[in-house]
Amino acid sequence: MVERVVTGAHYGLRDWLAQRITAAIMAVYTVILVVVLVGGVPITYPVWKDLFTQGWMRVATLLFAASLAWHAWVGMRDILMDYVKPTGLRLSLEVAALVVIAAYLGWTAQILWR
Repeated sequence: MVERVVTGAHYGLRDWLAQRITAAIMAVYTVILVVVLVGGVPITYPVWKDLFTQGWMRVATLLFAASLAWHAWVGMRDILMDYVKPTGLRLSLEVAALVVIAAYLGWTAQILWR
């Protein structure tokens, strides 16, 4: 008799596409940040602060952080599903990863809008 292993549903194309889209968003943000940083103005604290007081930069940074969080979650979940076979341990590690990722995303939002 074949034992059915339940690892989840609705993975595959959606997660592959999510990885590509989030990677593209992070790449665009990185290019924007590099252009801003090498724009000829010496980066001092007032320049850095002025950059992040602009709404577009805060939104772009939050979008980058959300993309990074989603990208990290899909990657961590896939690694855990592939290599951690005991279901209880895998679930515990997935919950721990989600909590850490959510905490970092919340911390990022707090930094950007305090």
